[in-house]
Amino acid sequence: MNDGALLERLQQAGYIADEALATTLWLAGELQRPLLIEGDAGVGKTALALALAKAGDRRLVRLQCHEGLDLAQAAYEWNYGRQLLAIRLHENSHESGERVAEADLFARDYLLERPLLQAIASEQPCVLLIDELDRADEAFEAFLLELLSDWQITVPELGTLTARHVPQVILTSNGTRELSDALRRRCLYHWLDYPTLAREISIVRATLPLAESALVEQSVAFVQRLRREDLGKTPGVAETLDWVRALHRLQFKALPDDPDGLMDTLGCLLKTREDRFQLGPERVQKLIEGRLRGVAEKA
Repeated sequence: MNDGALLERLQQAGYIADEALATTLWLAGELQRPLLIEGDAGVGKTALALALAKAGDRRLVRLQCHEGLDLAQAAYEWNYGRQLLAIRLHENSHESGERVAEADLFARDYLLERPLLQAIASEQPCVLLIDELDRADEAFEAFLLELLSDWQITVPELGTLTARHVPQVILTSNGTRELSDALRRRCLYHWLDYPTLAREISIVRATLPLAESALVEQSVAFVQRLRREDLGKTPGVAETLDWVRALHRLQFKALPDDPDGLMDTLGCLLKTREDRFQLGPERVQKLIEGRLRGVAEKA
């Protein structure tokens, strides 16, 4: 499968990518290199990994990063409750505790596989999504770098577990902290920006095919203009989809000339008190007028 075929498969999976992104994804798969995708929240980084797994008919394994993420949460840990139960059962059977510990307690059956080990141990090729890596600390990033280099995890009680198939790895970052140069060198890289007007219209049409064409074009154009405002939380593609879906459910055929009909729906786009009160009816009116003219000129 080449990059053009991948672009088509992603579209069939519901993700509208551009040629540059499809080429980078294809190269990451061909070279068996992780792909680091950075961009603002809401531009579709996580959705890309979901679509990639669907397009390749692969299992998706997702690790959601957060502050304080450790090895037990990310890779593996022992099932202590089950180990204690095994000790009790063997004691009741008059078996020695030492024999139980050596023979049974650290067998693979007692190992709880977390996302990283799940991807390493997968019997079929999979997509590993390491989401929002910038939220994890530098110590975890160092462990991850070793994993991405050797594709293996060492469990002291069992030995080294090596990947049966090298997973296709997507790492995402919102830029809340700077990632290390070593990790960046290990990965291919793509900056995912907000989509263009035409591409976002295509995304909304593919996701909401029943929404009226005029409503889709005018709503997306409105959001594109809104992103130029000085907002605390810029609306992403997910917010655009929520808003168009809401307007469609309210039986709008197009954006109204009067902003009063839209004010109660702006909670789909604006997610902070400051942003919501910054956009009064007069400002919404100007955004409607400006974008409606833009759509008319485009047509």
